[in-house]
Amino acid sequence: MEHLKDKVIYQLYPKSFNDTNGDGIGDIRGIIEKLDYLEQLGIDMIWMNPIFVSPQKDNGYDITDYYQIDPMFGTMEELEELIQKAKEKNIELMFDMVLNHTSITHEWFQRALAGEKKYQDFYIIRPAKEDGSLPTNWESKFGGPAWEPFGDTGEYYLHLYDVTQADLNWRNPEVRKELYKIVNFWLEKGMTGFRFDVLNVIGKDEVLVDSTGDNEKSLYTDTPIVHEWVQEMNRESFGAHENIITVGEMSSTTVENGILYSDPARNELSMIFSFHHLKVDYENGEKWTDVPFDFLALKQILDEWQAGMQKGNGWNALFWNNHDQPRANSRFGDPEKYPYETATMLAQTIHLLRGTPYIYQGEEIGMTNPDFNDISEYVDVESHNAYESLRLAGKTHEEAMTIIKQKSRDTSRIPMQWDSSLNAGFTTGTPWLKVADNSSHINVEKELAEGRIFPYYQQLIRLRKEMPIIADGSYEGILLDDPEVFAYVREKEDEKLLVLSHFYGTDYAFTLPEEFTTAEAKWLVGNYEEVPLTTEMTLRPYETVAFLLE
Repeated sequence: MEHLKDKVIYQLYPKSFNDTNGDGIGDIRGIIEKLDYLEQLGIDMIWMNPIFVSPQKDNGYDITDYYQIDPMFGTMEELEELIQKAKEKNIELMFDMVLNHTSITHEWFQRALAGEKKYQDFYIIRPAKEDGSLPTNWESKFGGPAWEPFGDTGEYYLHLYDVTQADLNWRNPEVRKELYKIVNFWLEKGMTGFRFDVLNVIGKDEVLVDSTGDNEKSLYTDTPIVHEWVQEMNRESFGAHENIITVGEMSSTTVENGILYSDPARNELSMIFSFHHLKVDYENGEKWTDVPFDFLALKQILDEWQAGMQKGNGWNALFWNNHDQPRANSRFGDPEKYPYETATMLAQTIHLLRGTPYIYQGEEIGMTNPDFNDISEYVDVESHNAYESLRLAGKTHEEAMTIIKQKSRDTSRIPMQWDSSLNAGFTTGTPWLKVADNSSHINVEKELAEGRIFPYYQQLIRLRKEMPIIADGSYEGILLDDPEVFAYVREKEDEKLLVLSHFYGTDYAFTLPEEFTTAEAKWLVGNYEEVPLTTEMTLRPYETVAFLLE
């Protein structure tokens, strides 16, 4: 585990990163072209979303062939070149592994449909109930029932996600063997990291039962057998290699399970993503709503995961942004009035915590949610469904669009903003998703020339490498009831690091516990000019500051 504590991982969305052939879709060649930029930022590893052959019903998370690169992204030779050139810059690659389901266009599913018993046992296929109704009353996470007719057999296959994504039967040892073979194939190619998509839902029971309404997720999430299978996968694939970094995407998981997945003594994964902190602006747990974020809930969740995972020797993946989340600066700050302060405050809050920080493409230059005014400008199927539902629920077009603008997955999937030219320098063609209007003043070229956000990220990455207290210190939350400041202390040996982040756009005065202000305090890093540490502190709009206490 020691090998990952000072690492920082950069997530790029290949489709939107950089297009070199003018077809409007980012490609592998485009990533190779920007390696110098990523090296300059200082990151250690690139995680990219799936680039396998896929009908793209769910942006590549519906895989037809795990061994082939989709021609829209390039060729296997280009991928090999990317691995090689990245290695020369000490940048490793993390591949996205989607092992809960395949596309129904996958050869296994097609052979199952054609009647091959062996492959029918690769999926979760069940007869209807005696009264002719579906095998269970489960809902798909994309809406509608989780069962679809399996050809004309009269039986049904399970799909927890899109109807074209058939869940694999992990109870079949043959299936597990095939999946580990895939992981080993990419290890051989030189991948040194893996992100496992929705890994904690692979453990469905032998006998599937109806949900009683509120327990549905528990019927297939974090079941005990998942840990056995992850240990088996570790043993049969990446665990046999030195220093491989793995992260599991864990939907609706708990701290207890997070520990089990990521405690190094258990030989499962290096770390996990959990998402509870990104639901604090959901009204009554409902995503498609327009309410201010609950700051105390945000703090409480981050603190619970920091303290809880530490206690059990687990490890957190730290992040605000990814390809499924709106931009954090638009969400938790004010990128209009305080673009630099918001971006750097959020970055510092995450980067100085215990865990491994992830940077999502564009956050290092302050990219924001785009201001699209019509639903036709969005591609994401979930957003279109939500728009329909909101209109049916009686919302006006304007009201519905206000919510879509804040919550759509496309807000983070828009093309990377490289310069102020047409299409932000992303493509010479027509981009697959519209470029944001603010790309003329928020872009890499301008940021590298005169910006302050990118250098701040460089500094945070450097500090993690230079300071064991950041990479490996303990965590303790303080001032947990304070309504505007998120504060915590990292500690290693005789050293303490105090981090104070102000989440609002006004000046704010508060009192620090005396134990922190009697010590010798050295200002380490902050997004305003240097200030002394005092008992009575005033933080300015979106100010963040860290002090070393001897």
